[in-house]
Parts: sequence; C-alpha cells; structure tokens
Amino acid sequence: MSPSSKRLRPAPISARRPDPPRGRWLWWRRALLRALVLGLLLGAAGYWRYQRQLNRYARRAWATFTQGRLTGREQTPLLGGYSVHGIDVSAYQGRIDWPEVARHGVRFAFIKASEGGTLRDARFARNWRGARAAGISCGAYHYFQPNRDGQRQADLFVRTVPLAAGDLPPVLDVEAPHFHDVARMRREVTRWLRLVEAHYGVRPILYSNHSFYRRYLAGHFDDYPLWLAHYEVDKPALPPSKWIIWQHSDESYVPGIRGTVDFNVFQGNYQALLALRVPALSKKK
Repeated sequence: MSPSSKRLRPAPISARRPDPPRGRWLWWRRALLRALVLGLLLGAAGYWRYQRQLNRYARRAWATFTQGRLTGREQTPLLGGYSVHGIDVSAYQGRIDWPEVARHGVRFAFIKASEGGTLRDARFARNWRGARAAGISCGAYHYFQPNRDGQRQADLFVRTVPLAAGDLPPVLDVEAPHFHDVARMRREVTRWLRLVEAHYGVRPILYSNHSFYRRYLAGHFDDYPLWLAHYEVDKPALPPSKWIIWQHSDESYVPGIRGTVDFNVFQGNYQALLALRVPALSKKK
C-alpha cells in the first residue's frame, strides 16, 4: 500500500477520543440549574426591595417609547388626601393649553424663568401669560447653579420675572449635585434668597429633593418655606412641619400638556396658599 493510502486509513477504535463521562455532563447541568435558581432568587429579592424604583424606570422607559402617540388628553388621578394641586413646567413641556389644564383641578403652577447667570427659559413669558389668563395662581422659579455667583443669578431672575401683588412667591430650585465647596454653595444660595426677598418684598420658597436637602441644606435654611420633591413614597420622610409643598411625582399627565409633568400638592387649603402671595405693598427696586 502507498504512503498516501496509509494516511487515509481510519484510526483504530482504541485510538479515538472517548465520549465525555456521563457524570461530568450531569454535574454541569446541575451547576447551571443551581445558578439559574440562585439568579431568580436574587432577582426576586432585589425586585422586592427596589420594586418602586424599578417600576418607575420601567414607566419612564415606556413613556419615552410612546411619546409620539400621546394626544395631550392623558390624565393621572389627583393625589388623595389633598385639596390643592399644582404643577411646575418649563420649556420641556412645549406648548401648553392652560385653560384645559385649569379645567382639570390644577390650582397653582410654578413656571421656570431662568437658570444660572445667563439662561432664560424660552417659554417663560408665554407660560406666564397663559397660566394667569386661565385663572391659575402662578409663581416663577430659578434653577440654581452652585458654582455661579448668587448675586448674578438673582439679578437675572428679577430682570426676567415681573412678579406683582397676588402672585405666588419666587422659588429657588437647589438640587444640582456638582459643586466644589458646600460652604460656598450655601453662601451663594443665601445671597440669592436675600436679594430676591428684598426685591419683591416676600420670602422666597426653597425647592430641593429629599436626599439633597437632607445632605446639604437641612438646618441652614429653616426660615424659608420648603418645597420638597420626594417620589415613590406614600408621604414625605420629613415631618409636615418642615414643608409646605410636596412634589410627589415627575411623571404625571394633565390634559392640556402632551407628555409628563411634575405633580405637586400644597399642605393646606386654597386660602392658605393665597396667604403666601406677594403683598400689595411690595418693595420693588
């Protein structure tokens, strides 16, 4: 037989690779099953502990996915146990049908006016006129940038917002987490609050979320009314004596707005809300 024929001769049975032992295959199957069961148990435990947050992320993802199909007539039920409900808006909400919003139980609205030292909200003037014309009690807010000068930010706000007697107090939104010096941030927040109070003759409202407030602001601004953002809870963690407005959701729907909007409740009746308004004899510069 030629050498080439020898290379094609099949190997003897004894030289072939043996089949894997049955015991090893069963071991892998059992290990995979154990890992699957452990993963399911850990996943269930994690969901049980963080189900509100996970459900929130799922709802927000779904809302983003279906944004193009919204009609502006979607409605989230008003939170029970409170008689005064409100929203806060910015250019993000786009065009708002304010008479339609007013027809669905919204009694007050805070409208973004400015941010930092230079940015004016593109829809502030339009929203301000529309909300007031619809009979909604209005206030304006400034988004605070902690690394910018407080006086410059206050100057921008008062140049932008024509608060008059009967309007709700100005609001300072303090929640931006990126800053270098917490003491400096507090000084600039204090400067903004004092300058704006002197200009309008009414004490501003301080807005923040629960974690930021507890970490950086609690105990330093107790003389100012607090508007607290705290989601996925049955009630705010802070006692009622600490806050006047609770932002309980940032993913609600109100007819007249296409897409989600922040929902708020005021702690008290409507007359108590009106008592906060800019007084008739305000000390404007």
